[in-house]
Amino acid sequence: MTDPVLIVEDDESISRMLANYLEGCGYQTEVRETASAGLQCVERMPLSAVILDIMLPDLDGFEVCRRIRHGPHQSSVPVIMLTARGEDTDRIVGLEIGADDYLPKPFNPRELLARLRAVLRRHGAGTAGGDVLRFGTLEIDPPARSVRIDDRPVSITGYQFDLLYELARNAGRVMSRDHLHDSLRGECLGALDRRVDVQISRLRAAIEDDPKRPQRIVTVRGVGYVFAPQDGRSR
Repeated sequence: MTDPVLIVEDDESISRMLANYLEGCGYQTEVRETASAGLQCVERMPLSAVILDIMLPDLDGFEVCRRIRHGPHQSSVPVIMLTARGEDTDRIVGLEIGADDYLPKPFNPRELLARLRAVLRRHGAGTAGGDVLRFGTLEIDPPARSVRIDDRPVSITGYQFDLLYELARNAGRVMSRDHLHDSLRGECLGALDRRVDVQISRLRAAIEDDPKRPQRIVTVRGVGYVFAPQDGRSR
C-alpha cells in the first residue's frame, strides 16, 4: 500500500464506502469522524492527501482546511473537499482557503479517484525537484510549492499556486480559461463559470504591484491570460 489518505467524514456509510474503494485501488486509508480527530491525524501522520467533508459535527470543513493551511502545524497536503451544498460560493470559498479540489455529493467514487490521482500528480510533480522559476524579483519554487517576491514569502492557496505555475512555465504563451481550468481540475468549464477569473484576481492581488494594472498576469481580451515576465527570466 502507498499514498496514505485521510478521510474526514462523519457519515459512516460514506466513509466505509470510500475507505473500501480506495484500499481496493491500492491506497492506505485513515478514517476520522470529527474535525478535531482529523486535525490531530494531519499533525501526527505523514499523509499524501485529505478527503474532507464540509459538514462535520464539531467544526465545518472550511475551518478545518484553514487550520491545515494556516494553523501552527501548517501543511501543504492536498485537500479534496466533499460538500452536499452545490452553491458556487461554497466551492469558491473552499478554493480560496486552500483546498485543491472539491466534489459535490452524491458522487461517483470513480470520479473521486480520478480527482485524487490528479491532485497527487500535481503535488508529486511539485515535490520531485523541478527547477525554480525566477522572473525578476518573483521566484516560484515548485519543489517547495512556495512563491517569493523580493525574497519575502507570498501567501497563496494551493489552487492559486498551480494556476501561477501553469502560467509561468508557459510564459509568453496565451492560455485560455478552459485550458487553465481543465489542466488543473480535469473538468470542463461551463459557459458562465468564472472560477478561473476569480482566482486570477486573487492571484494578482498577491503578486502584482498594482493589481488594477497587472504587469505579470495580463488579460488577452476574449481569449484568456498570458504570463508576461517583466524583468526577463532565468533559472
